[in-house]
Amino acid sequence: MWTAVHVVDSYTRAKEIENQLIYEGFLVKIKVFTKEGDTSLYEILVPELEAEDVQLALLNLGII
Repeated sequence: MWTAVHVVDSYTRAKEIENQLIYEGFLVKIKVFTKEGDTSLYEILVPELEAEDVQLALLNLGII
C-alpha cells in the first residue's frame, strides 16, 4: 500500500523531492492529489512500511 508523506503545489518541486528520495534509496511515486483550474497539488507517495523513514529523510533534507 502506498502512503502520502508530503504534498506540494508544483510538479517541478514534486519531481525534485522524488529524485532526492530516490537518491536516498526509497521507492517513490507522484500522484495528482487535486486540481482546480490552473492549480494542482501533488502527493509524494511511498510504500507504507517506509513512510516513517521517509519522513525522517524529508526532515534531514530540509524539505519539511
